[in-house]
Amino acid sequence: MAPDVFPSTLLVVDLIDDSSGLAEVEDEQGRTYAFPAAWLPEARDGQAYRVSVTPDGVQFTAQPGGSALLREKSKQTLLDFSDDFAEGERP
Repeated sequence: MAPDVFPSTLLVVDLIDDSSGLAEVEDEQGRTYAFPAAWLPEARDGQAYRVSVTPDGVQFTAQPGGSALLREKSKQTLLDFSDDFAEGERP
């Protein structure tokens, strides 16, 4: 079998819209998407999935602890963008 064509990524379900059947998800880069919840095994709010793209197609695999990992990464991103003023300096 050939190696992954694209690197895998982490997705977390933000919300499942029962009326439309769509899952709103966020990826590791903070982008949001909506696609059929039926594509995700055992889909529920807060569930994380590792997404792999291979020559055989797209595979969604439940990722235990993935939502906490994504939250931690988001917090670190916010910290990286915080203003760092030298003592006595004000904007």
